[in-house]
Amino acid sequence: MKTERTARLERAAVERGRRNVPVYFIDDYHRAARTLLSHLEPWERAARAMEYAFRRLEIYVDPEDRLGGRMYHMNEQPVTAFDPALDCETDAAAAFAAAFPEAAELEAYQLIGGTAKGHITWFFHRVLTEGISGMRRRFTDALETAKDEAAAQFYKGVLIMLDVLMEFNDRHIEAYEKLGNFELADRMRRVPLHPAETFRDAVQSFYMQHIVVMRENPYGGNGPGRLDYYLWPYLERDLEAGRCTLEEAREIIDELFLRIDERLYGIDAWVEAIVVGGTRPDGSSAVNPLTYIMVESVMALDTVHPAVYIRLPEDPPEALVSLAARYMVSGRNRAQILYDPPILAALIDRGTPFEDAVEYACGGCMEVGVQGMTSDFLYIGWQNTAKMLELMITGGVCLRTGKRVPAFRANRGLASYGDFESFYGDFIAEARRLTEIYLKKQDIYSAYAEKARPSYLISSMIDDCFEKGRNMHGGGARYHDYGGTHLALPNTADALYAIKYAVFDRKLCTAETLTAALKADFKGYEALQAKLRAIPKYGVDDENADALAARVFGDFADMYLNYTTRWGGRGKPVILTFQYAPAAASVLGATADGRNAGKLIAQGVTPHSASMTEGITAAMNSCGRLPHGKFAGGASTMWDLDSAWASESLVTALIRTFCDKNCQIFQGNTTPLRELLDAVEHPEEHQNLIVRVGGYSARFVNLTKELQNDVICRLRHSS
Repeated sequence: MKTERTARLERAAVERGRRNVPVYFIDDYHRAARTLLSHLEPWERAARAMEYAFRRLEIYVDPEDRLGGRMYHMNEQPVTAFDPALDCETDAAAAFAAAFPEAAELEAYQLIGGTAKGHITWFFHRVLTEGISGMRRRFTDALETAKDEAAAQFYKGVLIMLDVLMEFNDRHIEAYEKLGNFELADRMRRVPLHPAETFRDAVQSFYMQHIVVMRENPYGGNGPGRLDYYLWPYLERDLEAGRCTLEEAREIIDELFLRIDERLYGIDAWVEAIVVGGTRPDGSSAVNPLTYIMVESVMALDTVHPAVYIRLPEDPPEALVSLAARYMVSGRNRAQILYDPPILAALIDRGTPFEDAVEYACGGCMEVGVQGMTSDFLYIGWQNTAKMLELMITGGVCLRTGKRVPAFRANRGLASYGDFESFYGDFIAEARRLTEIYLKKQDIYSAYAEKARPSYLISSMIDDCFEKGRNMHGGGARYHDYGGTHLALPNTADALYAIKYAVFDRKLCTAETLTAALKADFKGYEALQAKLRAIPKYGVDDENADALAARVFGDFADMYLNYTTRWGGRGKPVILTFQYAPAAASVLGATADGRNAGKLIAQGVTPHSASMTEGITAAMNSCGRLPHGKFAGGASTMWDLDSAWASESLVTALIRTFCDKNCQIFQGNTTPLRELLDAVEHPEEHQNLIVRVGGYSARFVNLTKELQNDVICRLRHSS
């Protein structure tokens, strides 16, 4: 239970969060670079402009604070003009358009996507263990023996940002002393300058570096990662020495979580994830008392941030599985459960050593990255595979607009193929070509990010940037991977199986008839539509349908896995739907499995709601047949459950079944449908209703009508 003080802090955090404090940080950054600092070389201009913006950033303190540092992200003001040397987006977009003139058309039809920065974690514990003073010594020594000028510039940039962090911290000390909060001022004088000694010191050191990193890299999906794992040694020592109790530790964590939520209040889709539990480098369980405290804390607080996810190690403690089930049932749709064995196996299979793989975490939604070892293109965006298949069937004609899409080169049409294998082979070849264009786009953007966005502070906490003397996009990060989503794969698998079954195997219709039916959105073809809907789908535990689904998922995963990035990293399939289901559905015509135009698509690797006609166990059996060993970026499932049926004991059994099937990521909703419908009609009465959208949780009344409809229309499993 939360204490009276925590309840008071919660009310105050909400009040402050709702104020919409205007933020001018990015404008200050570019204005300084463009004017005051224009004479400097770009590498130094980036660091000094950051220094300038931090000096202008207002300090917010409160007499009741026991955790120092407060910042806001929700109301960033428009940038008057970008500094060209530090604006990689414009030049990168121009370079990509020049390299691929068809890019705009491909993007318009969702055949390739955008470039999303963020979605990483970093080794923040370096600040806790070394202190800023220790890190300064290490980078100063490295500067004296820098291998080249680029390395020297990197080390100098890091040193500037370490000083920026300390100057920002010192301004807080002065503010707290003026308030008479000398205890907190004294703590902030010790950390993060020096190594943390106590649990409270470690939390303070963590949070100050976190808010500064998140201003340097202000992107959703950058998160703390394994916070319980790296904070636990400090709490363990305090408990042994009698300096802290578990109850006191809970209140410290409550205040930390409230501070994170206050900073991001109102930006529900901005996800900063904490991943608790998991596995140690020696293979043993990393679950500790702080694991339970963090989950209990988020369950008790009325917050959206931070996202707290549970990693279940192999043979997880019974208490942790029970907590995971309670989190799913009573956690207000904020839970996400990750199962270590299949995720570790996928990382190891792509060449990540076990001792690195066990460090995996989600920075944001559910993308799997190795903490402190990757650059920040771990979730770049998505491609609409169902749209690719639509154009493959029609010979490149969009069913929604009736227009031909010249950039889609596989334009023969289904009717020109005499067998399924030829059709499928050409479809995969075209999808591979489109995916390669998309990944080449990331290489172009990464090259511009290397110069215009050096990210000195976060790079100082990413292996192997220090040793190489390079930032994370300059070849410094150990794993320069790109992760993205092939959206609507369950729908694509169902449609392909329907084509194989109806056109080529059973001769239920000709390719010409099927194509005509799709163009008519099945008007006048209702009998054929009924036959197509009756064909077995991925999700009903049919071995043939599941085998083709596994083939489809595997072939699309290989499109990422076989790509080598500009610094020798790999592509990583990250399979989730996030908030893109309505957008993807809006461009889709009717599909060969009998789905009408515009109908919503499936979530992640979960079978489509209309396909799960045999219940959740059958659906999990189908899911278990997918090649999870290829999903190195993570594969999410969405199991929405009837609240009248989903008891803790039943959900415990479902989680165990899910793990037995060797699936990766479990999430879902348990809110009754009647409550969702009432929230649409009376939003003022449901301000605190939180739902799981897909990779993130949000207040239902803040969602668009399209996203509300997406949540409402999902299948709710019951007896």
